[in-house]
Amino acid sequence: MSTSPIPPPLPTAPAVRRPSPARAVAVLVLVAVAALVPLLGPSVALSGTGEAAAPGAGGIALLRTVVFAAVCVPAGEVFAGWLARRVRGMSDSGAAPRSWAAVASGAGCLAALGLAFVVATGNLVPRRLADMDIGGLYQTRDGALALIEVNAFLLAAVLARSRRPATQLLPLTAIVVAEALRAHPPPESTPLIGSALTLVHVVCSALWAGGLLYVLRTVWRWRDTAPHAGAALLGLYARVAAVLLAAVTATGVVSTLRRMPPDTVVDQLLTTAYGRTLAGKVLLVVVVAVLALVARARLRGAADPLTAYAPARAEVAVLGVVVAASALLTAVPVPIRW
Repeated sequence: MSTSPIPPPLPTAPAVRRPSPARAVAVLVLVAVAALVPLLGPSVALSGTGEAAAPGAGGIALLRTVVFAAVCVPAGEVFAGWLARRVRGMSDSGAAPRSWAAVASGAGCLAALGLAFVVATGNLVPRRLADMDIGGLYQTRDGALALIEVNAFLLAAVLARSRRPATQLLPLTAIVVAEALRAHPPPESTPLIGSALTLVHVVCSALWAGGLLYVLRTVWRWRDTAPHAGAALLGLYARVAAVLLAAVTATGVVSTLRRMPPDTVVDQLLTTAYGRTLAGKVLLVVVVAVLALVARARLRGAADPLTAYAPARAEVAVLGVVVAASALLTAVPVPIRW
C-alpha cells in the first residue's frame, strides 16, 4: 500500500503591522506645533520690543516653512539614498521607502506661488486679484527670484517621478540660491558674503534634517529584513551629520555676527524679535545635538544598535520645529538697518 508524500506546509504571509494610533497622533501634534510656530511666533517675538510686524508676517512665515521643508525632503532622500547604497548588505534589505519628493515639491510650488503673490502686491497681503501686478514680477529682483522658486519646484516635482530622481538636485539648488540672494539684498553691506553663508547654511541644514528623516524611514523599513544594515546606515549618517552640524554652527555664528555686532549680541537676543527668535532656534539646536549624541552613544555601546532609533526619531521631530523657527527668522524685522 503506497502513501502519497505529505506536502510541505505553505509559507505563511508575514503579519501586516497596522499603523500605530499613537504614532499618527504624534505626527499630527508635530505638524500642529510646526504650524503654530510661524503663525503665532511673530506676535510673541515682537511683544514689548517696539518693533512693527510686517503685514501678514505669520502667513508669510508659514509659507516659508513649507518652502524650507519642501527643500529638505527631496534633498534628504537623494543624500540618504546615496549613503544607503554604500552600506554592506543593502542589497538584501528589500525595497526602499516610498519617495515623498514629488508631494513635497508640489507643496513647495504652491507655497512659493503664494509668496510670489505677496511680492506682486508690493510685499503686502493680497486681498483681491486687482491688487497683484503679476506682470511686474519679471521687472523686479524679488519678483524674478520668486518666479525662479515657483518654476524650480515645479521642475523638481516632475524630475522626482523620473528614472533619475537625483536630477532634482539641480532645481533644488536653484531654489536655495534664490533664497540666499533674496535674504541679502544689494543695499546690505557685502551681500555676496551673506548670500554665500546662507547658501552653505541652508544646504547643510537641508541635508541634515531631510537626510535624517529618510534614514529613519529606511531603518524602519529594514527593521525585519536587514536590521544590521539599518544600524550601519544610521551610524554612517551620524558621522556625516557631525560635519553638517559643524558647518551649520559655523555659518550661523558668522551670519549672526554680521547682523549683530559682538558687543550688542546679548542685548539684542533679549530685546529684538530677531534676537529672541534666534535664541529660541539655538536652544532647539542644542536639544537636537544632545539627542544626536545620545543616539550615537547607543549605536556604539548598546547590545541592540537599533535602540538609537528612539532618540533619532525625537531628533528629527525637533528638527522640524527648527525648520519652522528658521522660517520665522525671515518674517521678523532684521535688527540692523542697512
